Amino acid sequence: MTTHSPGARTDPLVAAIDQGTSSTRFLIFNARTAEVVCQHQVEIKQSFPKEGWVEEDPMEILQSVCVCVEHTCDKLNQLNIPTSHIKAIGVTNQRETTMVWNKETGEPLCNAIVWLDLRTQSTVERLIDKTPSKSKNHLKDLTGLPISTYFSAVKMRWLLDHVEPVATATHTHTALFGTVDSWLIWCLTGGRKGGVHCTDVSNASRTLLFNIHTLEWDPDLCTFFDIPMEMLPNVRSSSEIYGYMASGPLAGVPISGCLGDQSAALVGQMCLQEGQAKNTYGTGCFLLKNTGKKPVMSEHGLLTTVAYKLGRDQPAYYALEGSVAIAGAVVRWLKDNLGIIQSSAEIEKLASSVDTSYGCYFVPAFSGLYAPYWEPSARGIICGLTQFTNRCHLAFAALEAVCFQTREILDAMNQDSGVPLMRLQVDGGMTANTLLMQLQADILCIPVVRPSMSETTALGVAMAAGSAEGVCVWDLNAEHPITMETYQPQVLPEDSEFRYGRWKSAVQRAMNWETSESTIKEKDTSDWLEVGLSMSCDHQDTSDWLEEGCPMSCDHQDTSDWLEESCPMSCDHQDTSDWLEEPCYHMLM
Repeated sequence: MTTHSPGARTDPLVAAIDQGTSSTRFLIFNARTAEVVCQHQVEIKQSFPKEGWVEEDPMEILQSVCVCVEHTCDKLNQLNIPTSHIKAIGVTNQRETTMVWNKETGEPLCNAIVWLDLRTQSTVERLIDKTPSKSKNHLKDLTGLPISTYFSAVKMRWLLDHVEPVATATHTHTALFGTVDSWLIWCLTGGRKGGVHCTDVSNASRTLLFNIHTLEWDPDLCTFFDIPMEMLPNVRSSSEIYGYMASGPLAGVPISGCLGDQSAALVGQMCLQEGQAKNTYGTGCFLLKNTGKKPVMSEHGLLTTVAYKLGRDQPAYYALEGSVAIAGAVVRWLKDNLGIIQSSAEIEKLASSVDTSYGCYFVPAFSGLYAPYWEPSARGIICGLTQFTNRCHLAFAALEAVCFQTREILDAMNQDSGVPLMRLQVDGGMTANTLLMQLQADILCIPVVRPSMSETTALGVAMAAGSAEGVCVWDLNAEHPITMETYQPQVLPEDSEFRYGRWKSAVQRAMNWETSESTIKEKDTSDWLEVGLSMSCDHQDTSDWLEEGCPMSCDHQDTSDWLEESCPMSCDHQDTSDWLEEPCYHMLM
């Protein structure tokens, strides 16, 4: 979208860095009209070095920001608008993703552990076990969060335990910890030559180290996780000048806004009053409801988080949040892993060719289940397949899965608040899918409202940056007319309830699939991931397997050849139908 108002070339501009899980964007907004002037986007590579691991390269993330800034400024110049009109920059980011770098060299000490990474499950179990209550909710009163693989402190603890450069740099007091916002602000304001190491309250509240009542890092929480407070960024409000761009086409421009992506979308949707809510459809799916100036603790599996603090002297506002790990990521999985679509946009056409999933239900619990279950042992499952099922039905079921997960967290939110939400405001990349929006209205049985201006996440942090003290080019009280498209429910409530009930049944079948006892506790398991072997027993030495009647006992008298064969369980059974009749069980994960 390009501004067309008469004063467009003289109006003040505010820029936003929108660093997400799958891409980085840089957008420039007209501070008077809230219109997008120009933008540029670069995709980010994710790596999956082991099952359940998700990583990104911090240097690639930084480089993507620099590329986006350069290209967007070029586009601005092509519009004959000087970059000097840009008065401030905001940073919004994928939350919880954890980075550690050396403050003397400026180099990352490891890849970033992405928010949906699952490697820390054993760390979570150990941490829960050391709490007096043996409960994942032991820290909830202080943090609003359960002890989960999702949050940054658990990832940081894993890095300290398993990555020697991180442990060494921490011991020598040269390590800095941060989420993506901290890394970018530090680098862009000078890095090792005076870079500002900070974060805002919305990002800090996603770490498990932040007291959401005092709005400070909590010494007791840091002691619990054994993470030195000296490596943590300074916590600031979401709207103030943190520092200035050190180089590039925007050198000298203040960075004055910082919000986690979901908080930014809440602000961008103008959900600034208690009771207002929005749902963002991105890699994951995140429903936030503004609860005002006091935190509300959920009794139904939701998170309590700091939504924003728009100024040093302004009060903090809180939100209830329902987090779904896999939303847009399921479309990417269908494209990259199964190859049933060639592009993400293709899924709507494919799913629209059928009017139902024909009894097929897809629970995409690739990273366990987040709200309202917080069940890391769940795994993805597809139920109800028949010979009639084809890729169109699977695509339809994948879109329905996003909607069913939203229904679950909306139900929990309605129970916590006692006041049912009468309509749902939506944003995010997936909202361009009109079939998804109609399915969402049908499954929720309430209207779904989509703004014509889809860039609400970037808009929210631009608002925070432009309204900061010392910048003051954005009026948060100004009303900007935005066209809305409303999707009304088109199915009978009883039909919706039936489909939702079948979904809930499928969810139960996905539960408790993966347990820590399902893998042998080998001293060195590094080669197991190479051969895909996971056995359900506690044997440390295979020499006693046949003597103890291990269920893995097949016709192999010598296990030395197992890794040389294509199947680690390659015994003489040609037909699996006799497995239950014989004492040989091949428990391949």
